[in-house]
Amino acid sequence: MSRAYSKPTLTYTQQIAHLRANGMIVADEPAAEAWLRHVSYYRLSAYWLYFEHPKGQAGPRFLPGTTFERVTALYDFDRLLRRLLMRGTEHVEVALRGSWAYHLAGLGDGHSYLDASLYSDRTDYHLRLSKLAGEVGRSNETYIKHYRQNYDLPALPPVWMVAEMMSFGHLSRWYSSLADRALRTRIAAPLGLPETVLVPLIRHVTDIRNICAHHGRLWNRGFLTPPKLAQKPKSLQATIDQNATQAPAKLYNGICMIGHVINTVAPDSTWLADVAAHIVTHPEGDTRSMGFPANWQQRPLWQV
Repeated sequence: MSRAYSKPTLTYTQQIAHLRANGMIVADEPAAEAWLRHVSYYRLSAYWLYFEHPKGQAGPRFLPGTTFERVTALYDFDRLLRRLLMRGTEHVEVALRGSWAYHLAGLGDGHSYLDASLYSDRTDYHLRLSKLAGEVGRSNETYIKHYRQNYDLPALPPVWMVAEMMSFGHLSRWYSSLADRALRTRIAAPLGLPETVLVPLIRHVTDIRNICAHHGRLWNRGFLTPPKLAQKPKSLQATIDQNATQAPAKLYNGICMIGHVINTVAPDSTWLADVAAHIVTHPEGDTRSMGFPANWQQRPLWQV
């Protein structure tokens, strides 16, 4: 039997009335309408979910004392958190691009990355190669256009060019599919992590980056692909929450491991200090929903 979607379209005034009818306090109606107009009801709903009673409970939808201003304060906190995490993932991404290109070029020449024998799964390799060829063919980057216009063989540009133009998710698969563990280790070394930890971290960072890029809710998100918990160096091992081993993973351990990479590749960065300063401004004080342990500020990496 088919199930038809039947929820009606509501005007901004009706949306506010609906929130009030469900127990939300909206003190400043013009301000609320401005938020609904420029951010949208549906995007904000990801944040007022935090203030709702459990599904199926009788009575008003929202907890007592839930105000529209508390919802938007949580939204603003998350917006700034996304900016910080996007800045942090940039360091990881750029460092991996550079190290991957350098070590693949060092195998022989700029096109050694095209050798199918380097990869553990030939079928997957050919799928990725086809995707890369499509990206190169569509690219408007000046250096890619120059290569297409001046060279026929090989059809794809050298590794230091494709490393800059392929998506981060695509790059992570090229790296993680390398069959030679020693090669993966050499690529991982400049980022300060063993390859067994870096490979799952890159997947996790890709998820975080995609959420930030699409302006999604980040602060209390659960991740189905948690990072592998590092045991070295000791400062990182003692900072991450070693008990948080099950999915869905919260944000804390990922932040710590990104921070460790940043300390390695950009030791003068203030990123960890900036993150710490922001976390303590959480409007509800609920750092546990991000996976932060009660004593997180006393742990080694946060002593900045």
